[in-house]
Amino acid sequence: MKLLKRIYIILIFIFLYAPIVTLMVLSFNASKTRAKWGGFTGKWYFSLLDDSIILQALQNTLLLALLSALIATIIGTVAAISLTGMKKRGRTLLLGITNIPMLNAEIVTGISLMLLFITLKMRLGFTTVLLSHITFNIPYVILSIMPRLKQLNPNTYEAALDLGASPLYAFFKVIFPDILPGVCSGFLMAFTMSLDDFIITHFTKGPGFDTLSTKIYTEVRKGIKPEMYALSTLIFITVLILLILVNFLPNSKNQAGEKKSRKNQA
Repeated sequence: MKLLKRIYIILIFIFLYAPIVTLMVLSFNASKTRAKWGGFTGKWYFSLLDDSIILQALQNTLLLALLSALIATIIGTVAAISLTGMKKRGRTLLLGITNIPMLNAEIVTGISLMLLFITLKMRLGFTTVLLSHITFNIPYVILSIMPRLKQLNPNTYEAALDLGASPLYAFFKVIFPDILPGVCSGFLMAFTMSLDDFIITHFTKGPGFDTLSTKIYTEVRKGIKPEMYALSTLIFITVLILLILVNFLPNSKNQAGEKKSRKNQA
């Protein structure tokens, strides 16, 4: 039974990471065709730096993801705090409305946003894509922060006010530190969703503006450049390093703190 479980887990990891490994191998293939191995090379990584079109798409993607995640986090945090202070019936209703963009098909959201911008006579481009990304990122931020707010003790905030603290000061000193993990997870989720989105971006971007996802889509028809393999490999390695740092640095700090406390007790 244990052997079957291990085989099952191994197969899952193979299906998950075999395409990524294939992409990384192709980024070092000297031949432009995927069907033939032309030898090991790193020239695609150097030619990536000279490709202004890909670098512009990368810059647009990162800027769009950062701005939309930051704005959505601010709006989502304020909305989550406001929902917590509402009565149960109204909070349940608004949370249900908040879930609609996540349950709704992305193609429906993309087309509806495109029609809205056209009706408002807005020129499709960076601004419309940014507004679209903020719109579908806010629900994810709210759902990340709400569980943290439910765990708070409201008496601590009231006690801070009774001791003479202003509402803003009490919020940043009492409430915000406790919900900070939820805020950070909401920001990262919003950043990831914006970085990965294609359908909504495709319908709201307009001509002359591209992100990595839309750029790759346009290149599929004529063949993806090997520089894209190199860029995808760099992005994967960067994300992998960040995940390792996020997961292992807190553990190392906790172990160091435990060792110091043991030494002090001794």
